[in-house]
Amino acid sequence: MALIVQKFGGTSVGTVERIEQVADKVKKFRDAGHDLVIVLSAMSGETNRLIELAKQISDQPLPRELDVIVSTGEQVTIGLLAMALNKRGVPAVSYTGSQVRILTDSSHTKARILKIDDQKIRADLKAGRVVVVAGFQGVDEQGNITTLGRGGSDTTGVALAAALKADECQIYTDVDGVYTTDPRVVAQAQRLEKITFEEMLEMASLGSKVLQIRAVEFAGKYNVPLRVLHSFKEGPGTLITIDEEESMEQPIISGIAFNRDEAKLTIRGVPDTPGVAFKILGPISAANIEVDMIVQNVAHDNTTDFTFTVHRNDYSAAQTVLENTAREIGAREVVGDTKIAKVSIVGVGMRSHAGVASRMFESLAKENINILMISTSEIKVSVVIEEKYLELAVRSLHTAFELDAPARQGE
Repeated sequence: MALIVQKFGGTSVGTVERIEQVADKVKKFRDAGHDLVIVLSAMSGETNRLIELAKQISDQPLPRELDVIVSTGEQVTIGLLAMALNKRGVPAVSYTGSQVRILTDSSHTKARILKIDDQKIRADLKAGRVVVVAGFQGVDEQGNITTLGRGGSDTTGVALAAALKADECQIYTDVDGVYTTDPRVVAQAQRLEKITFEEMLEMASLGSKVLQIRAVEFAGKYNVPLRVLHSFKEGPGTLITIDEEESMEQPIISGIAFNRDEAKLTIRGVPDTPGVAFKILGPISAANIEVDMIVQNVAHDNTTDFTFTVHRNDYSAAQTVLENTAREIGAREVVGDTKIAKVSIVGVGMRSHAGVASRMFESLAKENINILMISTSEIKVSVVIEEKYLELAVRSLHTAFELDAPARQGE
């Protein structure tokens, strides 16, 4: 039988009753003869509760001590699940990240995994035990507890699967797979049976919240087959894999991602001289603000308008930096817009099909939706539009690229 790493998120272990349900699910796999490593998040809401406790002591908690505090959430769930499994006659043992020795760097609250010692886990599996590991946490060379950042339990699961050369890493969550787009926006959205790592990475980075980006990167790097499944509903879920061959007969576009958390800034009347882009974006980068899309238009009077997008939470800070820059370089004005959204079409099929972008633009034009910015890569096209047209744009593109569920077409 197979060696499977299963990761259960916060909602899956949110109550004792749900932990008992997870134990029943794990027992079924164990009874089928599989070797199992289970990775758990803290109970939903617990990490936030622990952070709030820390903030009652200090507005800016020391990162090392914050890691000590928030890592306790997973210790509770792994202990409870190990107890629930033993109660069912399934031998199980729980380990924190430091007990396994998931070695990380020392970047507290956002550590990166360097190495995993798999000897202890392999010995337990050989002895017939289910191994239950705390997600989201590790230990540095000095023995300090570290955490991997929000959503880090996904990364723990994938990293363990890579270290153990597991047959599959299963991510159990509150959705039954990866969909062509958000079913809450498009009722006809379909669950994808399979998607490539590249496509999933684009979908995750463009707004799809199903998987943490780092986990997908890790899985792609080490070729760990990932499967997204629903914690409490049976079904095949979605397999994320390196294999593109079987997907060649599938639609050109695999999915449509969108992000409402965008804001746009434009600095106008900038002298068009060498190095001007760095003069504008250098200070933004120095302020630790990530820039997404960039457009530059050169006018006939030897000035340029420079537009870029940032996360909406960074808008005010970016605007302040940009206004200072405008004064320094003699630009005419700074204008901004927080009522925008980004819509993206994603698919490896774009590599072998021409006219995908024009089909996208035609679909939006039919709905009188104006495109403010465009960005492309080998397997995606993203556009910025007014936020009020977001859902209309997603629905029209979903239909235009024939992603609507066949049984519901024409409704």
